[in-house]
Amino acid sequence: MAKEYPSTARDLQELQRKVSLLIESVQGNSKVIAFMKSPVGQYLDRHPFLTLTLLVFVIVSAIPVGFFLLLVVLTSLAAFVGVILLEGLVISVGGLSLLCVLCGLGFVSLCLAGIIIVSYVVVSSLINYWFSPRLLTQQNPSGNSLLSTKSTVESNRNDL
Repeated sequence: MAKEYPSTARDLQELQRKVSLLIESVQGNSKVIAFMKSPVGQYLDRHPFLTLTLLVFVIVSAIPVGFFLLLVVLTSLAAFVGVILLEGLVISVGGLSLLCVLCGLGFVSLCLAGIIIVSYVVVSSLINYWFSPRLLTQQNPSGNSLLSTKSTVESNRNDL
């Protein structure tokens, strides 16, 4: 155990030397020198307890602030992805609904066109049957032809 004490003392001296070099490099930095010449730096230099309290507060509060910023970023990303997914879902459902409605309207249009064509053919056939020239050439009960009666009426009109 006696051998461990001298190595520990050497390690502590080495650590003290490294810390003093670090402090000298920080104090020699141009930005630190400019800050220490400012009114805030001079105030903190005159009040070391306040400086230490402020330093500890900044170090300790870095973790919760970091978690909060991480939460904000993750929530923003989730909302962004959620909006994109929701918008994609709405567009997909709307597109499929529109496709179904248009297919249904196409089928209804096809049926209506078929009904209209069949109705046209039936009505035109009935009109042709009811008002065919064949009926006009048939004899009327008085024995005269309807056509001859019609031509007689037309010739009488022309005479007037």
